[in-house]
Amino acid sequence: EGGVKAKGRIVMATVKGDVHDIGKNIVGVVLGCNNFEVIDLGVMVSAQKILDTAREVNADMIGLSGLITPSLEEMAHVAKEMERQGFTVPLLIGGATTSRVHTAVKIAPHYAQPVIYVPDASRAVGVASNLVSEDQRAGYVAGVAVEYERVRAQHAGKKGPEMISLAAARANKTPLDWSVYTPPRPKFIGRKLFKNFDLAELAQYIDWGPLFQVWDLAGSFPALLQDQVVGEAARHVQSDGQALLKKLIDGRWLTAHGVVTLLPANSVNDDDIEIYADEARSQVALTWHGLRQQTKKPSNTPNRCLADFIAPKTSGDLDYIGLFAVTAGLNIEARLKQFEAAHDDYHSIMLKALADRLAEAFAEALHKKVRRELWGYAADEHLENHDLIAEKYRGIRPAPGYPACPDHTVKGDLFKALNCAEIDMTLTESLAMMPAASVSGFYFSHPDSTYFNVGKIGADQLDDQVKRRGMPKEELERWLAPNL
Repeated sequence: EGGVKAKGRIVMATVKGDVHDIGKNIVGVVLGCNNFEVIDLGVMVSAQKILDTAREVNADMIGLSGLITPSLEEMAHVAKEMERQGFTVPLLIGGATTSRVHTAVKIAPHYAQPVIYVPDASRAVGVASNLVSEDQRAGYVAGVAVEYERVRAQHAGKKGPEMISLAAARANKTPLDWSVYTPPRPKFIGRKLFKNFDLAELAQYIDWGPLFQVWDLAGSFPALLQDQVVGEAARHVQSDGQALLKKLIDGRWLTAHGVVTLLPANSVNDDDIEIYADEARSQVALTWHGLRQQTKKPSNTPNRCLADFIAPKTSGDLDYIGLFAVTAGLNIEARLKQFEAAHDDYHSIMLKALADRLAEAFAEALHKKVRRELWGYAADEHLENHDLIAEKYRGIRPAPGYPACPDHTVKGDLFKALNCAEIDMTLTESLAMMPAASVSGFYFSHPDSTYFNVGKIGADQLDDQVKRRGMPKEELERWLAPNL
């Protein structure tokens, strides 16, 4: 009304196939508060829709966000399309899996105009302000170009970790003596549903630490509540989060569903896990093709693969594995619309963050139930919540897309085996889970099972995967790009 002119117009979107938008929404709020006009297209937005909108509104810049690793490839695709279609506006890149190196090496070379990595919401205003400033833009863009050229040169000259052959890595697998270990048999074999799980019970398992990371409040919880720099803001976030949590529990704003399946399993071909339909072990429900660490290790350090922790078929041992999927994000849209209609961005973002916390809490609560009751291999376990957060329990629950299992493609078979449609969970074309506040993965019971980072793999392992999986090499290269 006062005739204040916006500093600039920014079109923002979470790229195609990705449903995560908390970070993007915070960036949008911060930019809006600093007098930028933000056109937010939401999640799962195609490259063409992003570019068409940017043209229609005469945008000064485009911002892309993504969380899952396939989004990195989609961002590079958008950059290529911007170059092909003759765009001249800057492209901003952000999201948990993105980085300055990835932006400089994998995205910027596809687009002749400025491509700039924005690490968090606090940097967004400075970047955008420099790009729309007549006085500062040229110098800023030139500085970024020089910096990214240096990053590319460093990356090209970087030796990287010393690699060994896949055969050598397999010869150095995790040394487990299966002759002296008997895998525990679950108390039941099959599938169990958990519909409308009690949100109040889940709240007892919340790990509050990541809630503060959402708001860029650095530090470990609960120590950061007393931090001299961020303590006051952290206490406000904690108070607001707990108040909203009470409202959503009392008002049943969200619905939580889960499913667990415990099945017989054995490892085969060194790196794969056969998961059987029943105890006859004659029908394979799904084969999980594992990735093995292939970097050279110090002596007495194995090159791990998750298949190492399941008894080999050749051992004669009858082993088992668990599959699970949980969500705490069902019915969230109605409440989000109310917040958005009231222009209450803060509580809209806080609700999404709490839904994420509840989904992770559901995964924690269900894993405990499996260990103590359904599988029962840790029936006498008595751990406090801080012990659970510190993973002091026996066994692991690796999730596709994380360091020990960076390959997202197993989620397709996982969701079919669990029949996730019955709990209203689905996958996007890039294998992001919907609702966004969801967790899925596997349960391992071996006491020596542990998390690790697969890291980089060699061409021989890629070729071996192609042969084992019968998948076109080009397609597998796309999925495994971050590890090649």
